[in-house]
Amino acid sequence: MSVTDHLFEITTAWSSDRGTADYRSYSRAHTASAEGPGELAVSADRAFHGDAERWNPEQLLVSALSSCHMLSFLHQAVLEGVTVTGYTDRAVGRMALNPDHSGQFEEVVLRPEVTAAEPLEADVLERLHERAHAVCFIARSVSFPVRVESAGHGAAGADAAAEDRA
Repeated sequence: MSVTDHLFEITTAWSSDRGTADYRSYSRAHTASAEGPGELAVSADRAFHGDAERWNPEQLLVSALSSCHMLSFLHQAVLEGVTVTGYTDRAVGRMALNPDHSGQFEEVVLRPEVTAAEPLEADVLERLHERAHAVCFIARSVSFPVRVESAGHGAAGADAAAEDRA
């Protein structure tokens, strides 16, 4: 391990008195925990007999990509001298299931809407998103496309052009 490596330790715990004899019978409810933030209630997606009231791994992956891009974007904005006053992303992940019941994400589309203290030129917004995408730890770690379709607003609400990136 190098000096710049970072470890992220998670404990995933599951137990059930229902057993695992049948695909439909066992509980998918479990917890993920880390020192500091505590416990997160997790399950399978409802389509896979999970609890819709809990986060599922697929949502967590899309959330991780969205959060990482936002944090990278905010950092790039600071470096550029841009004051961001609001950021909302309505990200969507598309997963494909295979005949053998395996699956994989085909893509995640991030749709951030950025508000800044001053109107943002479309090229500045595009550059910030490109830089953020290039340095986002999570986007750099996945093997499927992560696209950014951005909309930006300055203080007066001027729209910036939407851009697609792979």
